[in-house]
Amino acid sequence: MLLGRTAQGLYWMNRYVERAENMARLLETGLRMSLTSTAGTDEWGSVLMSAAADSAYKAKHGAYEEEKVVDFILRDPDNASSVMAALDSARNNGRMVRTALTRDTWESLNEAWLATRTMLGRKVERRDLPKVLSGIKRETALFRGAYYNTQLRNEIFDFCQLGTYIERADNTARILDVKYYVLLPSVSWVGSSLDNYQWESILRSVSAHRSYRFVYEAQYRPQNIADFLILNVRMPRSLAFCVRFIEESLAFRAADYGARHACHQTLDAMKAKLAVASVRDIIDVGLHEFLAGIIVDNNKLGAEIAEAYRFA
Repeated sequence: MLLGRTAQGLYWMNRYVERAENMARLLETGLRMSLTSTAGTDEWGSVLMSAAADSAYKAKHGAYEEEKVVDFILRDPDNASSVMAALDSARNNGRMVRTALTRDTWESLNEAWLATRTMLGRKVERRDLPKVLSGIKRETALFRGAYYNTQLRNEIFDFCQLGTYIERADNTARILDVKYYVLLPSVSWVGSSLDNYQWESILRSVSAHRSYRFVYEAQYRPQNIADFLILNVRMPRSLAFCVRFIEESLAFRAADYGARHACHQTLDAMKAKLAVASVRDIIDVGLHEFLAGIIVDNNKLGAEIAEAYRFA
């Protein structure tokens, strides 16, 4: 059985790597939306709200300004969830559990940290932002490929998976919720070209633009996109996909340790919420309420995992 401190380091190492990538994806979405912004839209505010960094940003800067938002999310030391802060934390956790990692995993994490530190050594100009964001996504993907292809499928791997998918589920739920409630200037824009473009940008932010077209050949429709990002078990960033892999890892932990905990019950409750006939059932009850509930349950699940497996 792993020491709680080791399990904690593995779990948070992967959560922070996933968070760094998600922050880059959110900025990429904000940049795309800013290119077609209209009076009344607030794409940079929505990026901060998706990142759960709106309050911290306002306390420091006040009004939304593209340059300040970009710097705040990429490299501001006052933002604990910035890309650089997340990779700093990932590397610190990885160093703490160095003996549990393969050489390839550790080296890819260290190289991701070094490369990103170089890219973010100074404020990023708008013209350089797409290249920098692509670089961040590339480095995090190389890390994920290294650990996924070299780590033994044991408890070490399970805690890595738990960190990745709990963080990813939180991000997907927040992106969908912010789009639904904040991004459009008014209800009159629903179904407009602006609405469709924003939904397309949401798909691109989770690298689901092309795969969505494989499943739904028709044009972008909010109901189909919500279905794709909530219920499609084959879409790697959907809520259903995340819950599926969280369940697998927790099942292995229960089998190996011979015990179930409160986190298993919370996961069962999340599965029950996703066990609906169609996304229409979710929308009829209330998409915002559903997503808010998933976010609360996901946070509770993370806390219960920490308690159950004695994170320091």
